[in-house]
Amino acid sequence: MKSEDVDLDEIDRGVVHALRIDGRAPFRLIGQALEVSENTVARRYRRLRTAGVLRVVGTVNGARLGQHAWTVRLRCTPDAAGPVARALAARADTSYVHLLSGGTEISCSVQTPTADDSEALLLHKLPRTARITSVSAHLLLDHYALPGDWKGPDCLTPGQAALFCPPPADGPDVTLGPADHPLLDALARDGRASHTELAAATGWSPSTVRRRVDALRRAGVLAFMVDIPPAALGFRAEARLWMSVRPSGLTEVASAMAGHPEVSLVALTTGPTNLLAVVNCRDAVDLARYLTERVGSLDAIRAVETAPVIRTVKRAGTLLPVARAAAGGR
Repeated sequence: MKSEDVDLDEIDRGVVHALRIDGRAPFRLIGQALEVSENTVARRYRRLRTAGVLRVVGTVNGARLGQHAWTVRLRCTPDAAGPVARALAARADTSYVHLLSGGTEISCSVQTPTADDSEALLLHKLPRTARITSVSAHLLLDHYALPGDWKGPDCLTPGQAALFCPPPADGPDVTLGPADHPLLDALARDGRASHTELAAATGWSPSTVRRRVDALRRAGVLAFMVDIPPAALGFRAEARLWMSVRPSGLTEVASAMAGHPEVSLVALTTGPTNLLAVVNCRDAVDLARYLTERVGSLDAIRAVETAPVIRTVKRAGTLLPVARAAAGGR
């Protein structure tokens, strides 16, 4: 089922917003905020998850572990773009794999342990085929907005939103070890897996799982994201913007764009352009208006390259098959 085929009503959108604040928020608390029963919230969540529209995903914040984030751009022959994109999406270290423009360009996000791993990133991790005509990797130097901060689909009142408060990331640093891998793998598949299910996956007791998840969240290493296509929320024109900005105005432009409700990512990058943004608009007319009125008013921007997303192969979670059916969730 395509995301645009699923209609989200006011309650569905409230569930999504609550989970975007805290992906493991109890259904009882979400029901309290929306003034519906816990069972109603559970049914709505399971419906959206079974339809393949909504997932809660446990993600690792590589920056807190000293890792480096890259955005990679590949240009391919038209017949190669789909297979290459799916090969990239199948890797555990990639996210947000998109086919762009006319279907001959791919973008994806990758995390590497060190900045020096760029050579390995380009030479060993990418599919080897003569049909890839160019590759460039851009190190993300700083973020001004992240996908989890996107305000575009928010619908809860301030009072409703205040009921949800994920653990503050103010705890001591932690070190990930091999024993954490089964836990993180299970949460990547289902961020709302119960402590009992996580105990079965790790061999730990439920109380040990609970303490470890809490410690990882408080250290800022583990976060929970809602994996939902913007089209399901009514934003059917998604694009990536690569911008050349005058260095003296870079911070001002990045901060301004981070405050735009259309924007879900703003990052400073290396490469021929120095600022990357991801934009979600209602339609092509809305995108054109955003580019001409909002972006066009920022004088420090020297040039903008706009690449519309024509198909998403992977978001924050797992590879997205052409037709997928997810198991009922919690």
